[in-house]
Amino acid sequence: MHTGKILSRCSECQKSFSGKSYLTAHMRIHTGEKPYQCSECQKRFTFKTQLYQHALTHSVENPYQCSECQKSFSRKSYLTEHIRIHTGENPYQCSECQKSFSRKSYLTEHIRIHTGENPYQCSECQKSFSSKSYLTEHIRIHTGEKPYKCSECPKHFNRKSLLTAHVRFHTEEKPYQCSESQERFCNQQGLSQHSITHSVEHPYQCSECQKSFSCKSYLTEHMRIHTGDKPYQCSECQKRFYNKQSLSRHVLTHSVEKPYQCSECQKYFIEKRDLTVHTRTHTGEKPYQCSECQKRFCKKQSLSLHVLTHTGEKPYQCSECQKYFSKKIGLIIHTRTHTGEKPHQCTDCQRCFITQTELTRHRRTHTGEKPYQCPECQKCFIDKNGLTHHIRTHTGEKPFQCSECQKCFSVKIRLTQHTRIHTGEKPYQCSECQKRFCNKQSLSNHAVTHSVEQPYQCSECQKCFNEKRNLTVHIRTHTGEKPYQCSECQKCFSKKNNLTRHIRIHTGEKPYQCSEFQKRVCNQQSLSQHSITHSVEHPYQCSECQKCFNEKRNLTVHIRSHTGEKPYQCSECQKCFSKKSSLTRHIRIHTGEKPYQCIECHKCFSEKINLTHHIRTHTGEKPYQCSECQKCFSEKRHLTLHIKTHTGEKP
Repeated sequence: MHTGKILSRCSECQKSFSGKSYLTAHMRIHTGEKPYQCSECQKRFTFKTQLYQHALTHSVENPYQCSECQKSFSRKSYLTEHIRIHTGENPYQCSECQKSFSRKSYLTEHIRIHTGENPYQCSECQKSFSSKSYLTEHIRIHTGEKPYKCSECPKHFNRKSLLTAHVRFHTEEKPYQCSESQERFCNQQGLSQHSITHSVEHPYQCSECQKSFSCKSYLTEHMRIHTGDKPYQCSECQKRFYNKQSLSRHVLTHSVEKPYQCSECQKYFIEKRDLTVHTRTHTGEKPYQCSECQKRFCKKQSLSLHVLTHTGEKPYQCSECQKYFSKKIGLIIHTRTHTGEKPHQCTDCQRCFITQTELTRHRRTHTGEKPYQCPECQKCFIDKNGLTHHIRTHTGEKPFQCSECQKCFSVKIRLTQHTRIHTGEKPYQCSECQKRFCNKQSLSNHAVTHSVEQPYQCSECQKCFNEKRNLTVHIRTHTGEKPYQCSECQKCFSKKNNLTRHIRIHTGEKPYQCSEFQKRVCNQQSLSQHSITHSVEHPYQCSECQKCFNEKRNLTVHIRSHTGEKPYQCSECQKCFSKKSSLTRHIRIHTGEKPYQCIECHKCFSEKINLTHHIRTHTGEKPYQCSECQKCFSEKRHLTLHIKTHTGEKP
């Protein structure tokens, strides 16, 4: 035995032993045999020494106490090893790399990194490991065993270290503290990654964008952004990822297990951090704040993206139009507008989309899912943006202001569209007739007019429409339904935009301004009509009297003065009129309606022109001046009568 003579060799791993008893004990590593059982808890062990050490855990006697933290141990050797935690002593050194360890067993396992020895082999997949504990953890992948259960939630783990780290999410314990900034972390890995941020040394530089990194592994991951390399593939759906962490998170989406449930909307999540972020949509919590503008965000990633708006850093450029982007994903999505690629397809209607987000939102139109609920009125929405915009109807918040006229809007796209009133920009052009529009919706509505397809038919008069909403509005002419009511005078309207224009009568708002003489009007149509008066072009001529008009409809109305046609009839007295506006004013005689009210004395009028004249009695305004004697008048008819006193004409 002391001569060094080899008596026995393991048939599995060819390791040699000087005695048969040693080989017998060693073979249990391969066979998994555990002949020694604890009489207290029935746990089994491979070696008798392991059973003896385990038996001491059932004894309450722990005579060996640490003088630093008062922790007690059953054996002196355990105390000796424990004390090294306080002293930092690492007496066992690797002869290859000089790394030191507090325990001999740690050194033994470490040496196998250099020798490549992996004596512990899995019987299922033949994968080998350097330590038995690694093999034990690996076998649980095959068996599915997760013996470590969280006492707070139903989640199980196959490693005790994972359970320990997980429990800290519940207890909010963060035992690892940075010595520089005193920031605390729940695990050693988080502290290690954070510590690097305090080091100014970033020796690894990207050859593409010159960005520097403290670790080579970070540079390797970063380079994949430029190369497009995605080495990690999901075995279920073949989707590929830049890094292993992204793959691990994705794999969970194939698992039906979602143990974390939102108490507000009952939605389930795979990971607790996803639930934490989701909960903020209900609480409104935004813990991440921009140091530049104090804007707050509910996700750290959103803050990181926002910070780039201050730095102006946009390293990714489109080769087609030279537009720059702060993130590569932004460039990828933008590039699809040039290529026409729409890789995300709806399985229900086969419609394709540029981004996954657009597809997700679209799918909800099929499922009817509306996961975002207003806490005020419980109305639900398909996406978060819809909820955000809706909440502003309760708060009255209008954060987007026009720099020209100071009008405020609750939605940024409304401000963008409004700004085009001032600039005259019309970026959307019809490919059929080249007519231009200031917003995409107007172009879409117009484009349908080139299509002969009109699938929506009115059951009353058989008139057809190209959009369902146009049919809905039309049906109201038969039913008399007017769902939109003015809160000031209770007048009702069949269309929302008619109500919007009507409200401006009460507010006096005139958001549309003529660029020639700065005259302001209350709607786009009035501005368009007014703008034509500055044009000398009058292409529409009356064949009877040769009078010319700048719009065809004005010529149509004029022709009725020759033909005597009066197509608009009052249902009360059967009186007929040549213009619809004349009929509208006439009907007010029967109804007594006076929708135009003076804000000074609250007197009401049936026509706007009468209100305008009345207001001048308060303001003293007299805009009509006689060119002969400079006398001024509040109404044009008064000036006309006055002029006749100079001409000698008898009125």
